[in-house]
Amino acid sequence: MQNKKTAIATIRMTPKVKAQLQQRAQDVNMTLTDYLCICGLGREIVRVEGLDAVLSELKAQGRNLNQLTTLANMGRLTVLRSDELIDRYADLCAAIRRLTKEVG
Repeated sequence: MQNKKTAIATIRMTPKVKAQLQQRAQDVNMTLTDYLCICGLGREIVRVEGLDAVLSELKAQGRNLNQLTTLANMGRLTVLRSDELIDRYADLCAAIRRLTKEVG
């Protein structure tokens, strides 16, 4: 469960600094509020190029795997070497988990 943001902090800055901060937040796909909070708490922002495409492909493969499993369980499809397929998919998921732990 995520904490609800209810506290307000007002800051003053030049329009140039505001624009720079907004651009930096946009560059890492964050809101200005989240960007300032993370930077202010001294946490590092790590951006992994191409991860969105990998996750999109992973989701697509997961959907395909679920559809194959459903058809196999219904007896409408015989999957050969399905354990190997599932193991490779699990390996891919584990690799992504390791990557997110390294950068998180």
